[in-house]
Amino acid sequence: MLPPSVFAGRSYAVLGLARTGMASIRALCDAGARVLAWDRDPEARRMAEQLVGDCRGMLQVAEIDRFSVAGYDGIVVSPGVPLNRHPITEIARATGVPIIGDIELFAQARSKLPTHKVAGITGTNGKSTTCALLHHLLKGAGYSTRLGGNIGIPVLSTEALEPNAMGPAIYVFELSSYQIDITNSLSCEAAAILNVSPDHLDRYDGSFEAYTESKVRLFGLQDARAMALVDRASMKLPSVARAMAHRSPIVIEDVSLPGIPADWPSLQGPHNRGNAAAAVAIARRFGVEEDDIEAGLNSFRGLPHRMERVGEIAGVAFVNDSKATNPASTAPALAAFPPHDGRARIHWIVGGLPKGDTLGECEAMLDHVAAAYTIGEAGPMFSRLLEGRVPVQRSEMMGEAVRAAAQAARPGDVVLLSPACASFDQFRDYEKRGEAFASLVAMLADGDTAEGQS
Repeated sequence: MLPPSVFAGRSYAVLGLARTGMASIRALCDAGARVLAWDRDPEARRMAEQLVGDCRGMLQVAEIDRFSVAGYDGIVVSPGVPLNRHPITEIARATGVPIIGDIELFAQARSKLPTHKVAGITGTNGKSTTCALLHHLLKGAGYSTRLGGNIGIPVLSTEALEPNAMGPAIYVFELSSYQIDITNSLSCEAAAILNVSPDHLDRYDGSFEAYTESKVRLFGLQDARAMALVDRASMKLPSVARAMAHRSPIVIEDVSLPGIPADWPSLQGPHNRGNAAAAVAIARRFGVEEDDIEAGLNSFRGLPHRMERVGEIAGVAFVNDSKATNPASTAPALAAFPPHDGRARIHWIVGGLPKGDTLGECEAMLDHVAAAYTIGEAGPMFSRLLEGRVPVQRSEMMGEAVRAAAQAARPGDVVLLSPACASFDQFRDYEKRGEAFASLVAMLADGDTAEGQS
């Protein structure tokens, strides 16, 4: 990705040697930089040491401290490093070396890359869907485009995009607050904050204002004439209002959409209306024609584990929304399936490792819930919160919850895994949790078919 010699004469430390860290090492060495790499995992260090020969003596694998990085141009860290409590922050402060990420390396090299534009999308919920949809719209219209940031493969692990007959290449970056924290010079031609609600506050010492300020930095890095999109609720937040004081942002809810929403199979629910609006507004700014936009909305198939329809059995839909790891993310999923003929139709599988002790935004959607099936460490808490308001079955394990929900559901109902919790009490990550749900549904479907044939 990085042009040869663009960082010649510079020195960088890389902390954290997973996919992004290893991609950063390779890219920096190819770009002529001297690199110091470290990870507390011996196996990760061993993998990095295998690159020493390829880096022609420019790579050293050794511990990072204030003496080894003094005078360096940057310390490249994984977004997952908790800067509010990790020793690397004090090392950076003592040496005056900036902490940056791979997106910042990309930003520093932009002037040497082929002609391109960048769309940066952040927000508490909906980032992945919006980025994937925008990429789908651009690709369908023939643009040279790539997903990066918090979605897809590390941006530095690929070749630079080339423009084509449609115009400049377009990078679509999903950006978490963690990534924005370690990015200092990425000026996006289009930037969006989809929504902001309390999440990851442990990283910000419990301060929602600090978390919001992190998101808003994306606008502060832009040229004042660049496109800025923000939802109406976030416009009321003090930090957003200050950032927009001398600009004319586009309010996401005011964006018109072509076609018929009922024809968009993977964009159902009011939350996806906002996701679609942001993607459509940016696509228009980059020159995508209305016919291509409408065709793209119709053909978009969504992302795994985000409102993913994984099966239908006897007229009951099974929807995998495992990526919903907090109540603010689950509430739109509940909103997507309103009552039919006055009857609630969601059989809600909820629970995992809790991020709070309330139902939060889900409170307003309980009239959509026919029954709840609680699982995991948060199961008892959700049972207490829901009992007396909707029927509740304490299931603890996913398999029990899926079987009970399938037995209770009627044609037209939805069995919805939208846990409102992290997965780490029972699963490695939300992806494994979603895969387990899909496998259970597949087994139910096989059993249903076998019974029908007997």
